Amino acid sequence: MAKTTDDKKYGAEQIQVLEGLEPVRKRPGMYIGGTGAEGLHHLIWEIVDNGIDEALAGYADTVTVKLLADGGVQVFDNGRGIPTDIHSKTGKSTVETVLTVLHAGGKFGEGGYKVSGGLHGVGSSVVNALSERLHVKVYRDGKVFEQDYAKGAPLADLKVTGKSTSTGTEITFWPDFTIMEKNDWNYQIILDRLRHAAYLTKGIKTSLEVEATGVIYGFYFEGGIQSYVKHLNIGKEVVDDDIFYIDKTVNDTQVEIAMQYTDAYTEQIIPFANNVPNPEGGSHLTGFRSALTRVINDYAHKQGLLKEKEENLSGEDCREGLTAVILVKLPDPQFEGQTKGKLGNPEIRGYVEQVLSEYMNYYMEEHPQIARKIVGKALLSARARKAARAARENIIRKGVLEGASMPGKLSDCSSKDPAASELYLVEGDSAGGSAKSGRDSKTQAILPLRGKVLNVERARLDKMLANNEILNITKALGVGIEDSFDISGLRYHRIIIMTDADVDGSHISTLLLTFFFRYMKPVIDGGHMYLAKPPLFELVRPGRKNPVFIYDESELDIVLDAEIARRKKEGLKIIGGNEDGSENNSERYKQAGFIEQKRYKGLGEMDAEQLFETTMNPEKRVLVQVKVEDAEKADAIFNKLMGTEVELRKNFITARAKFVKDLDI
Repeated sequence: MAKTTDDKKYGAEQIQVLEGLEPVRKRPGMYIGGTGAEGLHHLIWEIVDNGIDEALAGYADTVTVKLLADGGVQVFDNGRGIPTDIHSKTGKSTVETVLTVLHAGGKFGEGGYKVSGGLHGVGSSVVNALSERLHVKVYRDGKVFEQDYAKGAPLADLKVTGKSTSTGTEITFWPDFTIMEKNDWNYQIILDRLRHAAYLTKGIKTSLEVEATGVIYGFYFEGGIQSYVKHLNIGKEVVDDDIFYIDKTVNDTQVEIAMQYTDAYTEQIIPFANNVPNPEGGSHLTGFRSALTRVINDYAHKQGLLKEKEENLSGEDCREGLTAVILVKLPDPQFEGQTKGKLGNPEIRGYVEQVLSEYMNYYMEEHPQIARKIVGKALLSARARKAARAARENIIRKGVLEGASMPGKLSDCSSKDPAASELYLVEGDSAGGSAKSGRDSKTQAILPLRGKVLNVERARLDKMLANNEILNITKALGVGIEDSFDISGLRYHRIIIMTDADVDGSHISTLLLTFFFRYMKPVIDGGHMYLAKPPLFELVRPGRKNPVFIYDESELDIVLDAEIARRKKEGLKIIGGNEDGSENNSERYKQAGFIEQKRYKGLGEMDAEQLFETTMNPEKRVLVQVKVEDAEKADAIFNKLMGTEVELRKNFITARAKFVKDLDI
């Protein structure tokens, strides 16, 4: 990438010092959001963001991440390199200043960066403070500079170690696991972040290498966020092949928007500020929504598609099926929270509104066929919304969604404390009866579900509210739905899906998870969603006392091997086996001292006591908490598995068929 002519200005004087590095090691959560997996990966983001900032400023075109075999991470960018001269305020090299002084960086004042996604100089010093070791290598001014640190403290001064015609910065760090709780890197999370970076910065190449395997994965997208929208809409039927795209600068702020309508019933709008994802939205998202709703309504009235006396289309109507990426680049982003979840700059709302209104008005006038399709989709959504509202009001009028009128099938718990209460969504009346008989009635509520619930991926709210199973779940939870949804009304802080350990059970679980992901995602985000794990096998001992329950196929061999080894060591008789001493799978459980092996195919095969002891007893049960680590990927998978595109689902299943063992159909 060609260097711009003013890179001479990027020197020691452009690195301003606001305060020293102080309580990072004592209170890491204040700087990286926590010390678990999210905080651990945030260390990488801090260094990567610095490289992206160099690309945004026009000085770099490559950012690479390498996961070292010994647990370290190496991040390189081919930007200008951190300045190496002595800083006037600290008396240390600027490299050392950036790495040891909090709020020291090129993102304050003039001459450093016009646009930055990094934390204003916090990032590098925080990573250094939370690393057991850190090594920095700078390529600049025809030389190579290097320095080592331990837990934030320099081990020696910055030294020249060689010559080079290249420029750039390479930081290698090993997290301090006396502070960080999680000690393994998630390859997929890092890969997705680098893919986002490549989508959001035209012309930049990002890559991830795993030293242990030699695998290298790289990204480069000439189309930028237009390519991103195309990627998000894979498998969806689009209203038009064209992707609406604008790129406009207003008062030093660049506003870039790409969007396309699909046949989906949900929206997917992803906002970014200076390449940093803002999952909680902010002023740019507010401006986008406001302008979109106004432009579509104005066009609908002007063209007579919406009568003068008719109620305006709502924002939800106008956004149904919309996939959009909003990217703003601004000199001084004001993020709410250290992890930058929400953009706070109030002026950005006006900039986004101005740009989208002007260009979308022009686009709709110039493309009347597409405009009419967009308005038509919104009108269909409005009619469905009105039908759903009527259905909901009818339901509310009858008291169906009120707490005083619980579903007839619900066996509620006596506790009124949501934190102590849990709701089991149980497949089938038979298993529901066993669960009701065996449960702890103080804290465990049971709601049996008959058959397979509605696939909400293909249904609007009016159809959902006509489905008894969906309605019963909504009533039992007490949170309402859609615009009446309120998480504070949640009656149970653990919602546990309990289905048979077979294909049908998995399908029911997927249908339920689709409902919660699409219409009650805060329940999942709040950590309230679980999957019960019933046993696959019961190994029965002589006398039928103390049976052993096995929850995974792989666990069966481990238990049998351990029991056979124990019996041999204790000199107990080993029953069975072939003459040559070999063993076959059909008789190994006998050799392990068990007289019977039972394979459970359904919850109904267990009586109430067994069901409680194996699947519901808090002291013994196995629960799997449902989390959404990547909403974008979850959206794509639900669309593939539960959407209308049969070919996509077929390909998804075929590609993974080789990993399935002992499929029970």
